[in-house]
Amino acid sequence: MSLVPKFLFIPVSSAEGVGEYMRSLIVANEVKRRWPEADIQFILSRQAPYSSTCPYPVALLDDTPTKNIKAVNDFISFYQPEFVIFDASGRRSQLVHANKLGAKVIFISQHKRKRSRGMKVLRARVTDSHWVVQPEFVIGDISWFDKLKLKFITKSEPTVIGPIFVNPSVNRQAEQLAHYGLTRGGFILLNAGSGGHQNGNGYVVEEFARAAVNIYQATQIPCVMVYGPSYPGDIPLVEGVTTIKMLNHEALIDLLDAAKVAILSGGDTLLQAIALKKMTLSVAVAKDQNHRVKVCKESGLTISSELDAQLITDNLIKLITTDNQLALQSALAKCDCENGLDIGMKIISDLFDYKFGAQQ
Repeated sequence: MSLVPKFLFIPVSSAEGVGEYMRSLIVANEVKRRWPEADIQFILSRQAPYSSTCPYPVALLDDTPTKNIKAVNDFISFYQPEFVIFDASGRRSQLVHANKLGAKVIFISQHKRKRSRGMKVLRARVTDSHWVVQPEFVIGDISWFDKLKLKFITKSEPTVIGPIFVNPSVNRQAEQLAHYGLTRGGFILLNAGSGGHQNGNGYVVEEFARAAVNIYQATQIPCVMVYGPSYPGDIPLVEGVTTIKMLNHEALIDLLDAAKVAILSGGDTLLQAIALKKMTLSVAVAKDQNHRVKVCKESGLTISSELDAQLITDNLIKLITTDNQLALQSALAKCDCENGLDIGMKIISDLFDYKFGAQQ
């Protein structure tokens, strides 16, 4: 193949959330693993703390890419990518521009509002593949009208692929546990996402940290508190609590898989934990997480708590000391939520063969 394939990732990026970027990075790393010759580029807001640590070249913007229409389109014109992956981002004009230049356009949505936006006729016409990174039981089916509309314009329905993550590694996990002096099944993991979310009382991750202290004092079970890259405060040293500023995705997944139970925000990591059949206590730390936590709880796949250190502690202790965990483990065992990375890569591979096969 004489042409080096170029992949441009454009996730939502800001000072708060990290989920879209992490998902794009996971896909980018897998693209690089499968096609080592691939040229990979990101477009990120310079306000995002991770913009300086991205392992791939980054074009920096003053705000999230969706609000920088011309700058994004100018970069697409300059870079001339073969694939553009918009993760919950992108104005219609940006998708249209990428399509006009011959790129394969992938749009990723994570809730109903974004999925509906991706199915609008003028956007759907220029989208080669629309991935939904929620399990079917969370997001539900599209309406009969949307099905009819997509059929009329000869476009496929969005593909529900579920959460995207790197599977745990036995060797990697053993190294992580040894590094932090932990044993499999012998600790509780706490993570509130990026660490940048705030409410009237300050950074919500600090409430998680207070819960970690309470839990250790009440149970003597070691806790691991991962603050996240967007938390700007100092990381304290606390007896019984291993405090970590941030972990890369692989390390977080390995510790999540090894934990006795995890206390998580209602972001992507909650769905990844469910796919790993891990018991969780979930706390919505952003408005768009309320529905996800509610549905997962109603499906028997997590227990939930309000954002209060004492309530989190009480609910966690109730979970691990009663028969509630048996019902939770049973529901998780029956859940068909799986890792969507392989599904997504199969779609890219098919588009890859189509695009480059046509040029040979």
